[in-house]
Amino acid sequence: MTVALIMSAQLIFCQSDNDGPELGLPGDNLDLYAVMTLFQKSKTIEEFEKNLNLEKTGINNLDLNLDKKVDFIKVITKKNGNSFTFILQVAVNKNENQDVAVILVDKDKNGKVKMQIVGDELLYGKDYVIEPVSKSSPAKTANPAYAGDDPVQSSPAVTAVVVETVPIVQYVYSPAYVPYYPPYYYGFYPPYFAAFTVMAVGIYRHNHYYHHHGYHGGHYHGGNNVYINNRNSFNNYNNNKMRSNTVRDNSANNRYNTNRGNSRPSASTRPSAGNTGASGRTRQSASPSAGTSNLNRGSSSGSNFNRGGGSSSRPSAGQMGGGSRGSFGGGGGFGGGGGRRR
Repeated sequence: MTVALIMSAQLIFCQSDNDGPELGLPGDNLDLYAVMTLFQKSKTIEEFEKNLNLEKTGINNLDLNLDKKVDFIKVITKKNGNSFTFILQVAVNKNENQDVAVILVDKDKNGKVKMQIVGDELLYGKDYVIEPVSKSSPAKTANPAYAGDDPVQSSPAVTAVVVETVPIVQYVYSPAYVPYYPPYYYGFYPPYFAAFTVMAVGIYRHNHYYHHHGYHGGHYHGGNNVYINNRNSFNNYNNNKMRSNTVRDNSANNRYNTNRGNSRPSASTRPSAGNTGASGRTRQSASPSAGTSNLNRGSSSGSNFNRGGGSSSRPSAGQMGGGSRGSFGGGGGFGGGGGRRR
């Protein structure tokens, strides 16, 4: 029994040893390489949001309020001409939202489409930008007998991504595109979402490291030389991004790193269905239409961005569809059906 446990521990250590260094930040629990892969494969924004939050996909392992439960990530869409901004956001509590990352999709006058995902600095560090590779490369195999100064690192073959052909890009630039407005907020989630328990960071990262091949950027591969393609769209987003004082305080006091050792508090801060205090149909919204470029969202942060107060954007009753939907993967829609409170 003892020998088996030792061998198991050695196996886990060896696996994590090949997974690259951790960021040491909350973003270790949401692999943006895996998020980008899922985004490209999705047929609609609503489908992307659903699969991002399903336990069986294993992509979302974020716990920003440290209640030992995975947080629901909603996807907010902004559109300005041929530029899309898809904001991944978590409601940390009733009064605070935290932007996790933003996906930028931009089409130029020649029809060339570029796609990037940028992690929030609090969660991923500064200048954490990832984009699909534009050129293919063959597989490389290291020679264990070579002892020179320039060893070759083993790597799989990488196939270039033609961004214009991926399903989600074809959808958002097609006449069939319908803006999607998520009606969800803290304590009110879609029926498919169950706040499942977070897994250990090492196990989570090992499960998703294979996604890292085929992308440029990030910090896992020794630095980041990827620059923002559409600086105007990103600046507009930055001027209105949501930051949570709770997340800032947890980060400043190293609570996320402390809780990597399974010492998370046992009490949950999520409200039950009886104390959410509001219905999903009575919240007011500052959420503009898909054609609006500026998202006037407030922030509870005291950072150097120009932000307003701590109120969050809530969809109005007019933006939400009553009842349940028979099919999830359809062409977007207003609200995506009913939800449930916790």
